[in-house]
Amino acid sequence: MTNLYLLFVATLIVPGATLAQAPAVGPPALCTDRPSKATSACTVPKGMVQFETDLVNWTKSDVDGVRSDTILYTNPLLKYGLTTSTDIEASITPYQTIRTRTSSGVSSIHGIGDLFLRVKQRLTASDAKAQFAVEPFIKIPTAKLGIGNRKVEGGLVATGVFSLPRGFSVTITPEIDDLENANLDGHHAQLVGAVDVGKALSSKLAASAELWTAQNYDPGGHVRQYSADLSLAYLATPILQLDVGTNIGLNRSTPGLQAYAGVSTRF
Repeated sequence: MTNLYLLFVATLIVPGATLAQAPAVGPPALCTDRPSKATSACTVPKGMVQFETDLVNWTKSDVDGVRSDTILYTNPLLKYGLTTSTDIEASITPYQTIRTRTSSGVSSIHGIGDLFLRVKQRLTASDAKAQFAVEPFIKIPTAKLGIGNRKVEGGLVATGVFSLPRGFSVTITPEIDDLENANLDGHHAQLVGAVDVGKALSSKLAASAELWTAQNYDPGGHVRQYSADLSLAYLATPILQLDVGTNIGLNRSTPGLQAYAGVSTRF
């Protein structure tokens, strides 16, 4: 955990450390981390602010007769470009509801989510056919117990984006997280991965399909999650993107269905 935090701080202190940088000709077209779970390699242009959020996000889980519905009332991610290849990011759900239904009745919990702070460092030129980036992050426990676990956690995301002929692209996003044990007596690793295949259907519309997994190595029990995800993104203007998507759980440990719609813009 300490090493992850040191990496996060070091990235803040040395925001210009890249393997290659291409001189900017002008503000590029909007590039976002939405709507898929895979993370893009692009960063926000220097001095600019980018806003990405769910407008609605609903997740359903049904395991052993227990039905849970989680609704996020927006889920904003705010980014600021520090350099031509580095941005800083903050995200928090201002209000969410988790409703649980069992044979004995219905219970609900409401409140703010946890705060996530990130630094994304692009390692290659912005117009490279293969782009790479790293993104350390820290979770600040602002959510109440029941929505969050009231513990500081962190992780590191790496991204590779590969441009292919005919408007196709492949994004590979491995991630390692340092999480608190379920019984709150220490930390364990979680490995997360997404492989996303994107296709430009036109100059404004793009579709993607991905496979996602999370392998949680809690000492109390190894939890494996898998999902198949589909999404569409529409670039209404050069700085306004609309998107919709759905994530389908592939095993009992994964929420059965997640549906969302969102918007992104830059200013």
